[in-house]
Amino acid sequence: MPSADCSCLVINGKSGYVRENVSWVIGRIVRDYESWMDGGKADGPIHRAVQGMLNERWEMDRKKWLERRAEGKDVSATEPMRPVMAGLCVSVFKAREAQPGTPGYDFLYYLGFVTMVVQLGIAAIPLGLYGDYGQILITAVGIILALANGSLTQWRCEKWTSRKNTNKNVVLTRGNGSQHAIAILGDGQGLDLEDLAAVPNNVDVWTGKWTKVFTLSLGFLWICLLISASGLGDHSWFLLAIGGIGIIENIYVAGHWRTPEAYGIPLEFVGVICKPKVMHTLYEVEEHCPHMGRAMLETFFPGELNDEEEAKWKAYKETSKKREESWKQQRKIVRQE
Repeated sequence: MPSADCSCLVINGKSGYVRENVSWVIGRIVRDYESWMDGGKADGPIHRAVQGMLNERWEMDRKKWLERRAEGKDVSATEPMRPVMAGLCVSVFKAREAQPGTPGYDFLYYLGFVTMVVQLGIAAIPLGLYGDYGQILITAVGIILALANGSLTQWRCEKWTSRKNTNKNVVLTRGNGSQHAIAILGDGQGLDLEDLAAVPNNVDVWTGKWTKVFTLSLGFLWICLLISASGLGDHSWFLLAIGGIGIIENIYVAGHWRTPEAYGIPLEFVGVICKPKVMHTLYEVEEHCPHMGRAMLETFFPGELNDEEEAKWKAYKETSKKREESWKQQRKIVRQE
C-alpha cells in the first residue's frame, strides 16, 4: 500500500497516547471526512452544528468590536467578518460490527465492474465488424491480470491487520488547529484503530515468499501483454479508447470520497459537540465521554494551563471513575432498549 496521503493522529481515548498514523485506510477516512460526515448531505447535523458554532463566534467577535468602539478604541476598524473556522467540532461515532478484510460495497465498487463491461463491449466491435479478435483478447487478459493483482492477500494484510471486537475508544484528528476531530467508541464491535495505524510499519515482516513470487509473475505477464498489444497493427484506436476509459475511471475513483464503511470500518453516528472555544469543547467531551476529553488535551493544548483550567481538569480526574461507571451503565441500558 502507498503511504497515507493525509497526515493525522490517532489518540487513545483513555491513556491519551498519541500515534502518528501511517495507515492508508485511516488517512483516507480523515481526508474525506467533511464529505462523508453527514452522509454527503449539506444540511446534516454536523454541518448545522459547525455553522451554528461559526455564527456564535461571529456574534462574540462583533460584540467585542462594538464594546471597543463604544470605548473609543478601534474606531477606524471595520466590522469583523464571519469566520470560516473557529473552535473545535468533535463528532462522536460508534463502531459497528466489522470483519477485517471485508469492505463495504458502494457505487465506486460497482463502477469498476461497469467499466470492465464497457471496455469489453468496445473491444468486441472490431471482432463483430472485421473479425479481428486481437483487441478483445488483449482487453480480457488485461482485466484478468488487474483482478489477479488486486486479489493478492498482501493488500488485506496491509489494510486491515488489527484486533477486532475492541472496546477501545480513539480520536482521529489532523492535530492542533484543525476544525474537526472524530471520536470513535469501540463498543466491543469495532477494529482496533491503534493497531491499524501502525500496520504499514511492519509490512516487510509480513511479506511472504508467495506474495513475492506472484508479484514477479504478474510483472512478467504484464510485460508480455504490453509487447503483444504493441504488435497490433489494425484497429488500434479501439485499444486507445479502452485504455482512456480505464484511466478516467481510475482518476475518478482515486479522487472521489468514500464512506468508512466502504473501507471496511462501518460507523454509526451518535452525536456532535461544537463550541466556539476549543477548551469548552474538550470540557463537554469529557463530561459525555469520560477520559476522552482529557486524552485530547495534550494535543490541542500542549502548553501550560491557567489556574481555572487546571482546577477544572483536576476535578474531572478525581471523578473520572465514578463518571465512567455511570457512562457504561447508561450505554448498557441504551443497548438493551
